[in-house]
Parts: sequence; C-alpha cells; structure tokens
Amino acid sequence: MSVKLYTLLVPILIIGLYYGGQEVLAKEQLYDERMALYKKTEALTQVPWYYIAAIDQYERNSKKDEADEKVVSITIPNELWYGLGNSSLIQDEDIIQFFHGDGKDGNGDNKADPKQSEDVLFTMANIILEYGPAKDEVKIALWNYYKRDLTVKTIMNTAKVFRKFKSINLTDRDFPVSLNHNYSYRSTWGNRRGFGGLRIHEGTDIFAGYGTPVKSTTYGVVELKGWNLYGGWRIGIRDIYNIYHYYGHLSGYEDDIKVGQVVQPGDVLGSVGSTGYGPPGTSGKFPPHLHYGMYKDNGHSEWSFDPYPYLRKWEKMAKDKD
Repeated sequence: MSVKLYTLLVPILIIGLYYGGQEVLAKEQLYDERMALYKKTEALTQVPWYYIAAIDQYERNSKKDEADEKVVSITIPNELWYGLGNSSLIQDEDIIQFFHGDGKDGNGDNKADPKQSEDVLFTMANIILEYGPAKDEVKIALWNYYKRDLTVKTIMNTAKVFRKFKSINLTDRDFPVSLNHNYSYRSTWGNRRGFGGLRIHEGTDIFAGYGTPVKSTTYGVVELKGWNLYGGWRIGIRDIYNIYHYYGHLSGYEDDIKVGQVVQPGDVLGSVGSTGYGPPGTSGKFPPHLHYGMYKDNGHSEWSFDPYPYLRKWEKMAKDKD
C-alpha cells in the first residue's frame, strides 16, 4: 500500500471506529436511562419494574417506526389521560381527576404531561395498580387496557425474560442450527407449496442431517410445542420484539424443553428431522431440514416475513464468536 493511500485510509478508519463506538455507547446509555426510569417507577408504585419495561417494549415494537429511539414509547390515549370532557387538555392533576382521567405527575413538576417519560410510566403503573401488582392482577389489568389476548401474552412473556436476566439489554442472537454440522440454505420465503392446498412458504428451509442440533436464535419464551399437520414436531418461541419464531420438522425435542420456559440464544431446542405432512408420527416425506419462520405482531395483526436476511446476519454473528 502506498504511503499516500495509507494516510488517506487511516483517518477514515479511525473516524468509522469512533462513530461506531459512539453509537454503541449511545445505545448503552439509552438502556441505562430506561432501566433507571423503570426502577424509579417500581420504587414509587411497587409495580415490579419488569412489567413496566415489558409494556414499554411491546409498544415500542408495535410502532410503525421501529427505529424510534425515544426513551419511553408507551402512548396513553388522550381520552384516558385527560378524561372525557377535558377538551382543553389541562394538565393539572386535580382537573384530570375531576374528569376521571388517568394522567398523573410522576416527576414532581405539578403537571401530568403525556410527553414526559416519568409521567407516562407513573400513570401506566397506576393503571395497573387499579387491579394490583401481583402476576394474575397484572394480566387482568393488561387485558382490560389492551383488550387482546396476544398482547397480554407477549407482554407477560417479555416480563418473564426481563425478570430472569435482570436486564433489558438483550441483543445477542444465534444461528438456528449448529455451525459444527453441514447445512445449506437459501431464500425460500414466498415459494409455492401444494400440500394442504395452494399456499406460500412462510419461512426459510435450512437443510442438514438428521439429529443436527436446533438452537434458539433469540431471547424469548416457549409458547407452543407439539405436532402440527404441516410442520410435524415443532416449537414456537415468542421473543421480546413481538416476533414469533417457528421451528418445524424436528425429529425430537431436548428433554427439558417445555411450554412457558425462558430460552436464550444458543439454547438447544431439539434436532433436525423430516416430520410432518401427515398425522402424528409421519416422517420421511422430504429430505431432513429445519423450517424456520418469523411472524411479526403490531398489536392488531400478525404476519409472516422473510427470515433469510436475519439468518445471514445471525450466521455471521455466530461465526465471529467462534
């Protein structure tokens, strides 16, 4: 390399490392700031921090703009915050209470402001406290607030993960089959399938030998386990980003895997097989492979999307760790 080219590239590399480091630092600070607010809300209300964090996480991942980096993403509708009849949106807590609104002052500035993070978290915690801080009471509060079973399930699962790992900064990922075995895959999402009627292929097929370990790609909770006509022996995991991960055609499960279990990236779930396309026990109708699917929930509906780009990214992350 010429001296001239070297002197040109080194500053660019240093600048890239600096700004990349700054971005990581900013992310860490954001997680720290959120956690501090969740813990403060817990101290004020006795509602466990992981429930507050899970509600915030759910709403953050339900927003259209997933790159939104606001500290708190919970949005409480004006009619609930200010109360019906408070058309001037007066932020005085006594007036809000007069109109039967829920908005509360969480930061001590004598205003219940829905744009202030502390006020929003304090208000949401008090909405929960109308029912109580215990697990079953929180579930009832969430159902009455969101009126949707899947939303309640997702928030409770996320809270369970946060509680187990005592953290909200859970960004690690893994590839779904063991890198120490032979495997191959390409983008197959959206391809036509004929068994059971004409339909699209809602995932990526990762071909590997019988018995190849299948691993969790993410932090989450085992939501479903058992036989499916199409997917054979399969497992479904709901993660902390409102995404459902589907693992199909397994030859069997790890002995200790059960519904409701918290998993993390790298946990072995089972092994590659060729089960499915028939009643329980049907196997061998196609070459052994893992069908890996991803489904996004936005708070109103759930849909399949292409996992291939994520698999490529997670494969690289896993190889970089080895």
